[in-house]
Amino acid sequence: MPRFAANLSMMFQEVPFLDRFAAAARAGFQGVEFLFPYDFPAEQVALAASSAGVEVALFNLPPGDWTKAERGLAALPGREADFAAALEKAAGYAEVLKCSRLHC
Repeated sequence: MPRFAANLSMMFQEVPFLDRFAAAARAGFQGVEFLFPYDFPAEQVALAASSAGVEVALFNLPPGDWTKAERGLAALPGREADFAAALEKAAGYAEVLKCSRLHC
């Protein structure tokens, strides 16, 4: 049986990001995903998810410099150290959010 997760980067944009967890739960979702949680402390994001009763299914590693059209660092030659730092940051969030999947 498929399990669907609400993409909080795309859905429920009428409310602030941290309120979207509850909006997703009210819409019947048990899981959520999003692009980048890094504007908020991991503990704050985890509290929003746990308070809403939803599981964080997936989120992305930091993309690099979005203003320079970077959409990930894994395949950029010479940016290995930046990718390692992004991975470390995302892994820290994943631990706090109890999320076992990351997208890079």
